[in-house]
Amino acid sequence: MQTWHEIRRFPFAVRLLLVNQLGVNIGFYLLIPYLATHLGEDLGMSAAVVGIVLGVRNLSQQGLFILGGSAADRLGARRVIIAGCALRTVGFASFALGDGLPVLLAASVLSGLAGALFNPAVRAYLTQEAGERKAEAFALFNIFATTGALVGPLLGSALLFVDFRASALTAAGIFAVLTVVQAVVLPARTVPPSPNSVMADWREVVGNRRFLAFALAMVGMFTMENQLYLLLPDAARTATGWAGAAGFVFLTGTLANLGLQMRITRGLKARGSRGRWISTGLALMGLAFVPPLVVVLGGGADEGAGAGAAALALLPVLAGALLLYAGHMVAQPFVMELIPGFGRKELTGTYFGVFYVVSGIAAALGNTLVGWAMDAGAAHGAAWLPWAGCLCAGLLSAASVAWLRRRDALPRAGTDSGSTRPACKDDAGPHGAKAHSGEGSGR
Repeated sequence: MQTWHEIRRFPFAVRLLLVNQLGVNIGFYLLIPYLATHLGEDLGMSAAVVGIVLGVRNLSQQGLFILGGSAADRLGARRVIIAGCALRTVGFASFALGDGLPVLLAASVLSGLAGALFNPAVRAYLTQEAGERKAEAFALFNIFATTGALVGPLLGSALLFVDFRASALTAAGIFAVLTVVQAVVLPARTVPPSPNSVMADWREVVGNRRFLAFALAMVGMFTMENQLYLLLPDAARTATGWAGAAGFVFLTGTLANLGLQMRITRGLKARGSRGRWISTGLALMGLAFVPPLVVVLGGGADEGAGAGAAALALLPVLAGALLLYAGHMVAQPFVMELIPGFGRKELTGTYFGVFYVVSGIAAALGNTLVGWAMDAGAAHGAAWLPWAGCLCAGLLSAASVAWLRRRDALPRAGTDSGSTRPACKDDAGPHGAKAHSGEGSGR
């Protein structure tokens, strides 16, 4: 009820973007998790070719976020969102209609480029429309995104009873509907011409040392978040001996997100600084990897031990998942709120684009290192290794953000993204006065 009340308080454009994100994640997750199986089992491709197709899609998205961000600043976020959804419609339809490697590579490039376009554009548009309630807007955005990430795989697994093409065409259909709806009803906003070149904009953003330091400090968050798809599902399977146990990880997180996200964001916004809560959230995400160690070191439930023993062994994994989601709910809305405050309002999309380039690289490298640690741990009897690595990543990111906050390197909580003032204390009150201990920067 509280979430519904919050949604109604936002302008129509924000509400539409929330529904858009729900549809985007449903369409994405009903297809992409099953793409590798389709390429390998249905089409008989080698593991190397499957890796190339998936890698091209990921590289096309992560490497081009900066282009999508600049396009949003120059052409207007609305146009870029519509173009991104249209491109993904074509890309996902191509997965359904083509079996040859050239077609599949083209589909991967189109679907990746689509994400690179609309991801920073949506966040830039949301920032502009949310006004002083950016944290709440991004909290709701997180709720809709998480819900879509749960519904998508469930719908995809049901459609696989037909065949993969049914999943791909359904995903393409969802994006086609989103394209039409946004083209018809998403309000257009005037975009003033920029006196600078795109390269000058990029140099300005990349030359912002405070922003780059913050983006690098957040590397741990994206590394840990990605373990919802690698390390925690593996622990759930280890704990129970049942492959389907991984679904409980996502179900736990989604229910927690629906019930707690808005309460957490509104409560924390009124108490203390944004930087403090981002650091706290990152620390919680790191500590999330401690409870599953009980399962990993214990070896999980014995074979044939029964459903009760398996459920008991699963509890520490679910506790870890809950902590990970809780930390993300604490940190993520404030991270999104602070990013535009590092620079000029006219470069909001570019700042989001660069931030997501850094996060994409972090996720790829982080998953590679965690995968290596899993293999090395299994080979040398050190199953704790990847969990300890993720714990250290979380605590290091938390300490980095705390250090930036102490150095006054984070934007003031109430600073508008169009401000030309240098970044300063993020624990100022709504009128620029520094908040006293125990009093927050709520607005």
